[in-house]
Amino acid sequence: MSGNVSQEAHRHSRVLADVLPGPDGPPLRVLFCGINPGLTSAATGRHFARPGNRFWPALHGAGFTPRRLRPDEQHLLPALGVGITNIVPRATARADELSPAELVAGGAHLHTLVRDLHPCALGIVGITAYRVAFAAPDATVGPQPAWGTTLVWALPNPSGLNAHWSLPAMVAEFERFRLAAGASSC
Repeated sequence: MSGNVSQEAHRHSRVLADVLPGPDGPPLRVLFCGINPGLTSAATGRHFARPGNRFWPALHGAGFTPRRLRPDEQHLLPALGVGITNIVPRATARADELSPAELVAGGAHLHTLVRDLHPCALGIVGITAYRVAFAAPDATVGPQPAWGTTLVWALPNPSGLNAHWSLPAMVAEFERFRLAAGASSC
């Protein structure tokens, strides 16, 4: 039994580092924020790493990257002015394993991160988590109230478990976000 408990504690302690430009890099244009790392991402140290996750194809299809990047190429994003973080840093098999309190606390941390980094646009990937984290139960995918000068957009969850959104529909929404971010007055 103690082996199972320690494995469970270890699984819940793993976190994934943010992908952000360094102080000498280009400014952060767009920050993508996932819900939390999946187990594959936590094990590999790479965001959206699970096979079947549609983040990387949607990112490229929408024009954020010049080609489709692999999760092991996430380090190329900062040169493009793009970063990745998560609402909750704790890894889980499914986002529904997170408590509302974790999402709310993560949302507060994200507000602080955005205040400190000043990205032109923030794309929060996962409308259900957005609703809980930011007390916006009626929010829909698309533009949200801005955080200061930062455009905020709720995007569909690219997980392969999200059957409500096809890849072409997801690409179209990511592209709407990219166009709005490009038009923002940041």
